[in-house]
Amino acid sequence: MSTPEAPGARTARPGAGLRVLGVDPGLTRCGIGVVDVAADRRATLVAVGVVGTKADEPLDARLLAIAQAIDEWLDRHEPEVVAVERVFSQLNVSTVMGVAQASGVVIAAAARRGIPVALHTPSEVKAAVTGSGRADKDAVTRMVTKILRLETAPRPADAADALALALAHAWRGSAPGSPSAAGRTTAMQATALTAAQRLWQEAEAKARRGR
Repeated sequence: MSTPEAPGARTARPGAGLRVLGVDPGLTRCGIGVVDVAADRRATLVAVGVVGTKADEPLDARLLAIAQAIDEWLDRHEPEVVAVERVFSQLNVSTVMGVAQASGVVIAAAARRGIPVALHTPSEVKAAVTGSGRADKDAVTRMVTKILRLETAPRPADAADALALALAHAWRGSAPGSPSAAGRTTAMQATALTAAQRLWQEAEAKARRGR
């Protein structure tokens, strides 16, 4: 089953900009969020929700439920790009398998429509929206709520994480006039960055130096 989408989710996007669908993959809870990011980097919520499946359901039924939901979201909101959290090996095996399977369903659905897919690590996403690659889920949720000017925080955390993924991708280099996908900026571009984006770039640079 899936949670209701945000009010106004079916309205047309205002003006030119980038529409990103973010997915926090998982079998039990798969967060999905759509945002529009304008040329001035102002982000607006389009829709957010969670697709849930029960652990006692057969795997094929769980994946089918996720696939059907993703198909519906892609067809309804027509994003230009899909941002998915990259699977990490340090998770336990069962968790990795579930996340990977859900991710595969999302990636395949986007590929069928010719929509590009970008993978982002949790630390990249946290740094993008909070300025710290080690921020906890509460901090991410608070910043997503602030960035999107929401009256209430998106819940559960999977929903907020999906929105954070969409924002991170747009700010990392796909929104008009934003930094390149590699995180590089010219001096002119850097002066146009928001405070959160500048913090993200600093955090990412520190993370690279620490590798």
